[in-house]
Amino acid sequence: MAKLYFYYSAMNAGKSTVLLQSSYNYRERGMRTLLFAPSIDHRAGLSRIESRIGLRSSAISLTPSDHLLDRIRTDHLADPVACVLIDEAQFLTPAQVWQATDVTDTLDIPVLCYGLRTDFKGNLFPGSATLLALADDLTELKTICHCGRKATMNLRVDTAGHAVRDGDQVEIGGNDRYVAMCRHHFKAALADPTIAQHRPHVA
Repeated sequence: MAKLYFYYSAMNAGKSTVLLQSSYNYRERGMRTLLFAPSIDHRAGLSRIESRIGLRSSAISLTPSDHLLDRIRTDHLADPVACVLIDEAQFLTPAQVWQATDVTDTLDIPVLCYGLRTDFKGNLFPGSATLLALADDLTELKTICHCGRKATMNLRVDTAGHAVRDGDQVEIGGNDRYVAMCRHHFKAALADPTIAQHRPHVA
């Protein structure tokens, strides 16, 4: 029986890299995969997934109104699908997560979701909350804070590198807007947002 997997982490843990490697492993063995990327995040271009280390692939653009089961069933009937992989899965609607369970339970196709667990305030995204509740397999992908501890939080910063406390839950950005931190330094940054935060070094 196929399973629904949720691979979650803080920012910059290599989620897209792992997704693209997993897809490559299937395709190398002659097995077809479907890759989905949310339409809201088009930093790499619409209908594309790109990792920070340069791996990239085309993907199906996914909007909140799209019905995952119907979309995948149509593709699967035309040409069998071995695996479905979804990038930035925190942007899935709760209904789409339920539809992902239908893909595994009725089509017997594994669905691998990769995304953030929490937002810049430490709150769960609706998609992530539903994945944590429904996924058959939960795996944390780890990255580190500037102090060397495991980073579990996503600090939003302004253009000067100062912590941002308020705003909409969704604001698309990369290293220019977010810093992965351990909980200790996340709380310290919010307590004194006037101090510029450490940013990941980009060669």
